[in-house]
Amino acid sequence: MTTPVDPDGGSARERILAAAEELFAARGFDATPTSRIAERAGVPKGLVHYYFTRKPDLLGALVERLPRERVDRAAVIVPGDVTQSLCRLVAMLDEMLAASATLSHLLWREADTHPAVRDALHERFDRLVEVIRDVVVGAREGDERGVETVALLLASAVSYRHSVTRHAGDESAARAEMTRELRFLADALDAGVS
Repeated sequence: MTTPVDPDGGSARERILAAAEELFAARGFDATPTSRIAERAGVPKGLVHYYFTRKPDLLGALVERLPRERVDRAAVIVPGDVTQSLCRLVAMLDEMLAASATLSHLLWREADTHPAVRDALHERFDRLVEVIRDVVVGAREGDERGVETVALLLASAVSYRHSVTRHAGDESAARAEMTRELRFLADALDAGVS
């Protein structure tokens, strides 16, 4: 099968996905007809159905586009310094998550009514917990006491921050607040609280 390509080099399928992502995020999945997606993508409506038999297939394809955060642990771990390690990790995660802010917003919006979306978001959260856990254990040079609790708390905080980023005001104040929270978590680990 040959994929139709537009003059700017983007495939029709990619234009359809980009239009669906934008419109679903702005209006919601149920409120967005495929005819509007086709119009926004600059393709005939039949082409939308050629690539995506049913409208939920579009949502499934968007779930697949959700980036998988890959963190170079060696670049963030500072042995013996949990706070600095977590600050580096959160900065890296913020950058990665910002790249998919619109898509993530759309998926959070649709998670309540679409099990595949909810499952994908749960998997993303679990990967985030694992990365945080690995960084904390690395910074603590193998000491795993209390790490699971810290990983779950920080994953929740990062996920929350990312979900409301588009509404954030003062970014530097938010970073300072997160640094205080990271220091608190590191101090709790040092004190043996779990």
